[in-house]
Amino acid sequence: MVSSDDVRTAVGIAGNVFALCLFLSPLSTFYKIWRRKSVEEFSVFPYVATLLNCMLWLLYGLPLVRPNSILVITINGTGTAIELSYVLLYLLYSAGPKRRKAALMFAGDLAFVGATAAVVLTVFHTHKDRTRVVGILCVVFNVIMYIAPFSVMKMVIQTKSVEYMPLYLSLAAFFNGLSWTAYALIRFDIYITIPNTLGLLFTIAQLVLYAMYYKSTKRQIAERKKMNGEVALNDVVADAERRVSPAAGTDLA
Repeated sequence: MVSSDDVRTAVGIAGNVFALCLFLSPLSTFYKIWRRKSVEEFSVFPYVATLLNCMLWLLYGLPLVRPNSILVITINGTGTAIELSYVLLYLLYSAGPKRRKAALMFAGDLAFVGATAAVVLTVFHTHKDRTRVVGILCVVFNVIMYIAPFSVMKMVIQTKSVEYMPLYLSLAAFFNGLSWTAYALIRFDIYITIPNTLGLLFTIAQLVLYAMYYKSTKRQIAERKKMNGEVALNDVVADAERRVSPAAGTDLA
């Protein structure tokens, strides 16, 4: 007979897989940065924010804070390593104000998590108190992160286009939120339940928008390609007319 702990472990492993997909999704962006040796107009904020989030959840999952949370440790330890790589690459290929801003935000992440860990482990002496303090911080920063997609969703509604809201990211986020919500409910953990339930609701909203505006997006892309093709054709025709026109004085020999 399968126990609830076995089910929770299986769901947690699935959550690790989907979360890993989300952590790896910016690889193409950083490949462009590495190839061009410049961060161009990319912002460092999403990566330092995710790094902070991962480090806080890693602290939450430590045996000294929340025992029996190995799956929280594995995915957030992996996420910390991946996001740290992104931030260091950003620092390497940025310059001037962008590098200074990125360095200050990175230092702020390290200082905040370090101070939180020091206070929690020295001032609070029970797992319950430590879990409560770190859990509240995790919930706050997770909710802030989940609010960020509202700007993209607003743009989708205004433009009636999901061109810049990739379906695979929304699906990965949906299954990630679903897995971790189920994980938290099997052995109830309010601090994992709250942010992941909110994340699940936000991603459901994204998928609804995708279903609503998928056809209009295809129409817009097709019309744009048609217009670009017509513009290019008109340019070719106009150029040919100039070349054969006596007034242009063009020698075709």
